[in-house]
Amino acid sequence: MDWTLFAIFFASCGAAAATGAMFQPGAWYESLNKPRWTPPDWVFPVTWTTLYILMSWAATRVAMGYGNDTALALWGLQIGLNTLWTPVFFGLNRMRAAFVVIVFLWIAVALTLLAFWSVDPLAGILFVPYLVWVTIAGALNWSVWRMNPDEAR
Repeated sequence: MDWTLFAIFFASCGAAAATGAMFQPGAWYESLNKPRWTPPDWVFPVTWTTLYILMSWAATRVAMGYGNDTALALWGLQIGLNTLWTPVFFGLNRMRAAFVVIVFLWIAVALTLLAFWSVDPLAGILFVPYLVWVTIAGALNWSVWRMNPDEAR
């Protein structure tokens, strides 16, 4: 493992994670109707920390492989969309716009998973939990938006 590459990818994830610190859920989110299956608050930082480690490990493996240009470009796209979602949802309180972002994020994560798989199958596998989590997050975003029509802009 190239720890320098890992640190660079993990720093990119850290930039995305920083939006979670800057745009916390707060009173607005707490006041919204949410589905019964909404994960408890403690699950989010634990899950994201784990996912950012897996994403960085996967990207490091792919960066050392042949034919990795498209895969790494897709990694850049998905981390950009990942970074965008939190300020749109929690900062601007735009549930519908955030849902659009998360749909594009889901597509980017799925394409990254496939591209990573073609370079290094283990790297593709390392992206599976991320795709599962973005699927859950998308369903939660959709549900909260639909359960709070007066709050949606």
